[in-house]
Amino acid sequence: MSTLQQLYRNSLSLLTDLYQLTMAYGYWKEGMAEREAVFHLYFRKPPFKGGYTIAAGLAHAVEYLQQLQFTEDDLAYLGSLRGGNDKPLFEQAFLDYLRDLRFTCDVDAIPEGSVVFPSEPLIRVRGPLLQAQLVETPLLTIMNFQTLIATKAARVKEAAKGDLVSEFGMRRAQGIDGSLAAARAAYVGGVDATSNLLAGKLFDIPVTGTHAHSWVQAFESEADAFEAYGKAFPQDSVFLVDTYNTLEGVRHAIEVAKKLKPTGFKLKGIRLDSGDLTYLSIEARKLLDEAGMADTNIVASNDLDENIVTSLKQQGAKINVWGIGTQLVTAYDQPALGGVYKLAALKQEDGEWNYTLKLSEQLEKTSNPGIQQVRRFYDGQGYVADMIYNEAEPLPDKVLIVSPTDNTRRKSVPAGTAYKDLLIPILSTGKLVQELPDLKAIRKHREEEIRKLHESIRRLLNPHAYPAGLEAGFHQFKTELVLALREKGEAALKERQAQ
Repeated sequence: MSTLQQLYRNSLSLLTDLYQLTMAYGYWKEGMAEREAVFHLYFRKPPFKGGYTIAAGLAHAVEYLQQLQFTEDDLAYLGSLRGGNDKPLFEQAFLDYLRDLRFTCDVDAIPEGSVVFPSEPLIRVRGPLLQAQLVETPLLTIMNFQTLIATKAARVKEAAKGDLVSEFGMRRAQGIDGSLAAARAAYVGGVDATSNLLAGKLFDIPVTGTHAHSWVQAFESEADAFEAYGKAFPQDSVFLVDTYNTLEGVRHAIEVAKKLKPTGFKLKGIRLDSGDLTYLSIEARKLLDEAGMADTNIVASNDLDENIVTSLKQQGAKINVWGIGTQLVTAYDQPALGGVYKLAALKQEDGEWNYTLKLSEQLEKTSNPGIQQVRRFYDGQGYVADMIYNEAEPLPDKVLIVSPTDNTRRKSVPAGTAYKDLLIPILSTGKLVQELPDLKAIRKHREEEIRKLHESIRRLLNPHAYPAGLEAGFHQFKTELVLALREKGEAALKERQAQ
């Protein structure tokens, strides 16, 4: 049983916006439902002002597509909707069409855990227009959130410089769905464990935890609380030491550890959850080392993120395990990725492709036309550049990459440079053709991907921009299409004004 089936026994076909159904109805009424179309899912800006983004959520997206089916309950609800004339919004024949609908599009995608950059399609959907349109919202809600959280986790892990990082954010997450998706995505992004037991069960993520302040408050003394917990968990105790006085709490933890040592007890760690974490961790490390407990971990929590972790490291804090909660699972400093899903090609009745784009006064919001693929060039040192091109058109021998937002920024790639195309077939006519890796393999892939980026792109503050853009011929084609559409719009405006 898939993860989504375990979480939601009911159909998820209505996990979409109303306008997806009204557009689907319109396509059906116009006889356009089966016209072949190509959509791309991508984002416009890297989150957190970073130099890279980590793709995540594909497994859930594929599960959703494979299970797409309108149940009788779904159809009954749609049939109950009324329009402004108080008549059914959808006619019965359309609901009958939906009853038999199954997802039969081709889906190509960049593997989860890959580093990706603005304008690059993470997913390409090709197939009947109605179907490809219908899945826009669910694909975005899955991919946007998990990609955002995976990227945040990768940044935290980068800041931790090899230390263990645990995701502690369930209680501050955006509801049940948010906590589970965040735990999964954070593991993809690099965290080592989660406190979320359901996420541990569903996704096979290592689970970890300590105890709360209420545990200490429930006993006559802090030492009594530590002793009772130590007896219950002789090899897995991490004492939270800041309920009353942090350094006194450390001393109590040491006293209890020594007292219980003859029973086989070993203190795994102490946790600091408030105060001056640099000062307290340094002093705690001294106390622990003097007591012969050099291998006892110092765990820190308290609204940490990659910037605070970096600062604490620079200050010489003696923390070697990081519990990251609210800032991670809510992507506190950027709560949405802003990914979009745009129609880029629609086949005409004569079998020819009509390449389409969405115009905007903002250059970054003008979409790319065509049947897009992403080619990544690399050498022995790592990744060199990414090029978006139109699969339906031949490529020139000489590769020149143009930034989609600044045509003066260009990258020439020498002939013979090694490359790989990133979008790989996942579904063919709705059937799985590529086995998806498990979460641990995705996590390993993410580690390898990060290593292939130059350290200037990986840095958290003011990173260098990775060369990623459009193949020069594709960029020129897009420019000509934009100019033609604008001229058409201006001509129509002049005609109206003349009337």
